[in-house]
Amino acid sequence: MTEAGQHTTHEVLNQVPPLAGYDVAADDALLSALHREGGGSAEPELHELGLLAGAASTKEQARLANVYKPVLRTHDARGFRVDEVDFHPAWHELLNTAVSHGLHAAPWADNTPGAHVARAAKFIVWTQAEAGHGCPVSMTYSSVPAIRQTPELASMYEPLLAATVYDPGLRVPASKAGLLAGMAMTEKQGGSDVRANTTTATPTADGSYVLTGHKWFCSAPMCDLFLVLAQAPEGLSCFLLPRVLPDASRNAMHIQRLKDKLGNTSNASSEVEYDQAVAWLVGEPGRGVATIINMVSATRLDCVLGSAAAIRQACVTAAHHARHRRAFGATLIDQPAMAAVLADLTLESEAATTLAMRLAGAADRAARGDSAEAALLRLALPAAKYWICKRTPMVVAEALECLGGNGYVEESEMPRLLRDSPLNSIWEGSGNVTALDVLRALVRTPDSADQLFAEIDQAAGDSSVLRESAAALRAEVKEALADPLAAQGRARQLAGLITRTLQAALLSRHAPAAVADAFCASRLTQLAGGPATPFGSLPAGLDLASVLRRSSTNFAG
Repeated sequence: MTEAGQHTTHEVLNQVPPLAGYDVAADDALLSALHREGGGSAEPELHELGLLAGAASTKEQARLANVYKPVLRTHDARGFRVDEVDFHPAWHELLNTAVSHGLHAAPWADNTPGAHVARAAKFIVWTQAEAGHGCPVSMTYSSVPAIRQTPELASMYEPLLAATVYDPGLRVPASKAGLLAGMAMTEKQGGSDVRANTTTATPTADGSYVLTGHKWFCSAPMCDLFLVLAQAPEGLSCFLLPRVLPDASRNAMHIQRLKDKLGNTSNASSEVEYDQAVAWLVGEPGRGVATIINMVSATRLDCVLGSAAAIRQACVTAAHHARHRRAFGATLIDQPAMAAVLADLTLESEAATTLAMRLAGAADRAARGDSAEAALLRLALPAAKYWICKRTPMVVAEALECLGGNGYVEESEMPRLLRDSPLNSIWEGSGNVTALDVLRALVRTPDSADQLFAEIDQAAGDSSVLRESAAALRAEVKEALADPLAAQGRARQLAGLITRTLQAALLSRHAPAAVADAFCASRLTQLAGGPATPFGSLPAGLDLASVLRRSSTNFAG
């Protein structure tokens, strides 16, 4: 259609309609896991959130929040430090939705079994709207177990952290309707080695401490409270540091600059300095790492959930494109080579979502005192964090290629997804850190291996390939326990084998036979290093049409 006086140069044909106006929660693997793990009562809200996540207006909010990056204002017009970060209104809209639906610390205030499972499912759905604002959401969720180790602080702040009210702006925390919490752990000289931190914490007469030093990464610096590691007289300790002090004065936490990052651009990550900033001890002095260990577990779970969300989003986007785009006389999804690629991506999504939700169920039950589930979580979580987060950039890159040149332009959202995809592998321990933590879990939590194999053995009889994988895994674990030091060189292989075997077992029990059979046939055949062939190189004889249906429903257009 043209205006009067204009010429038509061509007719627009064979372009794919926008992927908008659909229910992101219409995911069979996610919904079945939600019910299986005890969070089924949340399904109506999950669909409400899914429709919102798939709305065109939300996609525009995501675009705006990333195009208009956070801006740091260090001083006001009179030269006084303010250390404010300005965000586009779209960021606040996204965060308001997340908080109002309880994606942050709300489950800690809900003793109902399955509360953490429901929250995990909602996190997977809403993260597909935009990933960057999930950072303060995850940190707030993970802060509560740490703060609870000091009951006075917990009684003061936990109700506000769990409140489903987004109340931005720097004010006295106790005066706000809802709070967000961040964390500041790593320093220039240490990175993951937090015991090398040099920030000092000096006790004062009133029971507080003053912190002096720096943090090389402090994400979401606009949060109200921060958990900070610093060297007290007794050793490395954990502290709660508010941005605004009880007397309404600004605490001496100075934002030096915002990081210029590859991705995650809607979220402000910063470098900060403390110049005798006031803080309060959390947990026991000298036991900072022990204090934050539950927090690390919670944020690692969110890394797995977020990566599962990214894999699902990439898979759905690629399949949507292939259902509508024609080439060489047929739709792309009907071309055998493309169908094999999309089916392979779908397998990755099914496995990631199913395992992520199983871990969420374990976390939910562990929070209520189930020691067996806690032992399983202690081993399976770092393994899954390593493997699934590592797989995500590969999945997203392959999905982007399914869109051809259209996938390489910003309007497709795929470039943003690709830039964001490596981050979960870095957060809360990069690949080697988490793989080595798998060995640590085997040695320090002796029943963790028993719980892992109990889970795998529930399905091992269903498949000869799965039985062989389980046997190989037992041999690897036995060898690692016999000589943990020598096993460090193969820690990545062990973490990958644990994850793939556990995924195969879960799919064998809970997924359609076509999905489970294809996963076992394609993921358990190279036990030393995992799948080495590019996506789309599936064995012959698989029911790919049934697999494809798992990522080809409820699309717009």
